[in-house]
Amino acid sequence: MSDLTYWCELAWLHPGEAVEGVLVRVEGRRFADVERGVAAPPHQAVRLAGLTLPGMANAHSHAFHRALRGQAHAGSETFHGWRERMYAVAGRLDPGTYLDLARATFAEMALAGITAVGEFHYLHHGEGGRRYDDPNAMGHALIEAARDAGLRITLLDACYLTENIGAPLDGTQLRFGDGDAHRWAERVDDLASEYARAEDVVVGGAVHSVRACPPEQMPVVAEFGHRRAAPLHTQASERRTENQHCVQTYSATPIQVLYEHGVLGPRTTAVHATHLSDVDVALLGGSSTHVCVCPTTERDLADGIGPARRVHDAGSPVTLGTDSNAMIDLLEEARAVELGERLTTGERGHWTAADLLRAATMVGQASLGHPDAGFIVPGAWADLVSVRLDSVRTAGAGSASAGETVVFGATASDVHSVVSGGRRVVVEGGHVLGDVGAMLAGAISAIRSP
Repeated sequence: MSDLTYWCELAWLHPGEAVEGVLVRVEGRRFADVERGVAAPPHQAVRLAGLTLPGMANAHSHAFHRALRGQAHAGSETFHGWRERMYAVAGRLDPGTYLDLARATFAEMALAGITAVGEFHYLHHGEGGRRYDDPNAMGHALIEAARDAGLRITLLDACYLTENIGAPLDGTQLRFGDGDAHRWAERVDDLASEYARAEDVVVGGAVHSVRACPPEQMPVVAEFGHRRAAPLHTQASERRTENQHCVQTYSATPIQVLYEHGVLGPRTTAVHATHLSDVDVALLGGSSTHVCVCPTTERDLADGIGPARRVHDAGSPVTLGTDSNAMIDLLEEARAVELGERLTTGERGHWTAADLLRAATMVGQASLGHPDAGFIVPGAWADLVSVRLDSVRTAGAGSASAGETVVFGATASDVHSVVSGGRRVVVEGGHVLGDVGAMLAGAISAIRSP
């Protein structure tokens, strides 16, 4: 990592405008100076063509699900069938193969303009739930993978204790559990202490779901987040059947159960939040809980389209995630928020391009514990993502329409340059690690069942 100067043909600057001729100087991992109105690149500056955005944040990922792409989409397979395939992949991973798969998956994210990932991590232990010699070996593998790929990582270590409400873990799921939340917290405290001085790693907590973390265990997870001032994420109200089972058992929705047990709040992100009552929306907004929507996964698994605009207007900042990594393209996730609401309401114009870019950058970064990222301003993390405006998808864009063109027309393939924390990780559309497709193919074939 070295100090460099970049000249942006167009840069997306706060509060949401494309500005021509922006000179950006980087010192170490941070922006040192941002100058507008520089008509031509100085001799020493790296020229960034197209529209340059702040780094995008993927607020919800399961890296190992990348191995399922193309393997679990055929016919009318149910969600439970998909989940069994996912468990089969989980059952074949160890720290070494997980490192290879996650490194390649995170490199694919970097190619898509993602500079920070929230990895929702529950594959903790070995076969049958046996602890590795280092109980956090799988977490270390994920952190190493993100660093190799050039991403900041927020490792959201999930407390996962039951298969369903009232049902013990069984089979592959035994690898996910720690027995109870106190033993979970002891293990995660050790992990967090190891990275306490690392700027590029945040260790947060997660209530996996109301299904997998009994309510009486939730306050321990919440207390970990408060004590560490760390992000706390939870998957909630993803499926109607989940809500029905929760109401039958607790006489409350998942969001209400989380609220009653101290999980919601400004450092918390509720992932999916697809099927919400008016009370749920009020509880999320009133507690300033972030909501992370993952449209490509939610439509892939036939989960539905959530009320993102309603929760935003109620007070919940909205972020984006790739979840199962059936597709890694945060621009697609962004536009799907608006397009999904058009389908459910019959009206257009719920989200502007500026709204959606904020969700993909500064809001997502904040939800992962990086409130000083997602802006191109002095002192912020030096993340720059440059998107072509001359591809077949984006050609014809002018400066006034650049944001709309990128959000509603561009794809991850249009990202040609990525600077992450001052480090150039994507140059001319290629990752510095080399052929990411070959990396993915090798990592996936190593764990594919015979």
